[in-house]
Formats: sequence, structure tokens, C-alpha cells
Amino acid sequence: MQSLWMLVSAFMFTLMGLFIKLAANEYNTGEIVLYRSLIGVIVLLVMARLRGQSIRTRHLGSHVKRSAAGVISLGLWFFSLTQLPLSTAMTLNYMSPIWISLIVMGTAAMRGSLRTDFRLVAAIFAGFVGVALLLQPTIDSQAWVAGVAGVVSGVFSAVAYMQVKELGAAGEPDWRIVFYFSAGGVLLGLAWVAVEGLHPMTWRGAGLMLGVGIAALIAQTALTRAFSLGNTLVTANLQYSGVIFATLISMLVWGDWPALAGWIGMLLIVASGMTALRRPSPSA
Repeated sequence: MQSLWMLVSAFMFTLMGLFIKLAANEYNTGEIVLYRSLIGVIVLLVMARLRGQSIRTRHLGSHVKRSAAGVISLGLWFFSLTQLPLSTAMTLNYMSPIWISLIVMGTAAMRGSLRTDFRLVAAIFAGFVGVALLLQPTIDSQAWVAGVAGVVSGVFSAVAYMQVKELGAAGEPDWRIVFYFSAGGVLLGLAWVAVEGLHPMTWRGAGLMLGVGIAALIAQTALTRAFSLGNTLVTANLQYSGVIFATLISMLVWGDWPALAGWIGMLLIVASGMTALRRPSPSA
């Protein structure tokens, strides 16, 4: 099942997050965005040249929409990360599967053929409850702007993923979709560092940035393949596995063990994912 590529994506995004956390003391957010995206652009350009492929596309408008939505989502999420507790920012960003399910149902309703598997949608909402139990988000009344940014980040993320689905249906290869998104990230990173500046590169920092870039490239490619070739709602549901991977890495690296509610949340996420895989709804 093509949707299972989301598990690869979630794991690689978790590794990317680990590298970012380790590099946070050496580089600002704009630098991380820039290096992460630039490495992807360079690797994909080299691979395309070796394979005799071209970055030219007949779907430039769709790529611009996907890249714009993805870059806006990334920027808003990083802003919420700086203003909110990590658990809260992650929970708000992980609302994107819920927005995806609402978009899918709304689109089906407008077409007059609401064929969405509502039990699968229920599994998505149950998975989000599991995320909330595991991360236990809190938000200060003074940080409502950052909270709104986190919610809107999830919305734009959902829009970007739906655009990936359309590009895949149009026959656009996954590497080209990732290339144009990475190019958008380079532009965002350049604008960001123009304001915040650049720090000197160290060998340790270079290694961490390389890890960020390669992990992000693999994660984005797997995510693109999952959304473009797999079932939209099943793929969206499997995104929640990233929270479990992040929790396991936190346990192994920093010794952060979840409370009882967190374990219940993980079981709920796993049950939700298994329900999604056993109920392949009509392709959305």
C-alpha cells in the first residue's frame, strides 16, 4: 500500500527534528530552513542531471500553489514553535489530518457524491485525541496569536498535501514536486537570514545541517509518494505515527518518559492507524 510511505516520512521527519534540536544553539531558524531546503535543491538537481531528467514542468502554477502553501505552513509553524511550548505547537500542526478529512468531505459533497468512509474519518479524529493525550498541550492566554498561527499552519499544510495529490494525479514525478517545494524553502530561508543574519559554519554544524537536509529530502519524497499515490485519508492518518517516533527518540536520547495518559495516547494512535489500514476507503 502506497500510503505506508508515510511511515517512512514520519520517521525521517523525526530524525530531522532531532538534528534541528541539536543544532538550535548554533543556528537560527532562518538558517536551518535555508540549509535544509538548499541541500534538497542541490541533491535533486544533481540526480536529475545524472538521470537525464528536466525540472521543466507543465504544471508550474500548481507547483507554485503547493510551494506557497507549504512554505507559509512552515513559517507559521516555526513562529508558533518560538512562542508556544513544543507539545502545543506540535499538536496544533498535527491538526492537518483533520483539515484534510474536512477538505475531502467538503469536496465530495460539492460534487454530489459523498463517498467518504466516515469510520475512517472517525479514526483520524481518534488519532488526534491520542496526539493530544500524548503531548498534553497547554497555551497561555497571552499567546493566542501564536496559537492561531499554529492552527493556520495546519490548514496550509493540509492545502499543500491536497495539492501534492493533484500533482501526482497529473503525472508529475515525486522528485520534481519536492524540488519546487525545496526551492520555495530556499527563498523563505534567504529572506529570513537577510533579517536575522548568518552564523559561522563549523564542522559539527555542517554535519548537523547535512543531516537535516538529507532527512528532510527523504521525508518529503516519501510524503509526496504517499499522498500522490496512496489513499488521502489513510495517508493523513498515518502522519500521527510521527508523534510516536518523536516520543521514542525523546525517551532514548533525553530520558523523557511519557505519563500514563501519554501511553494511552500512543495506543490510541496505533489503534487509529491500524483501523485506517484495515479500512481502505475509496481513493480520495
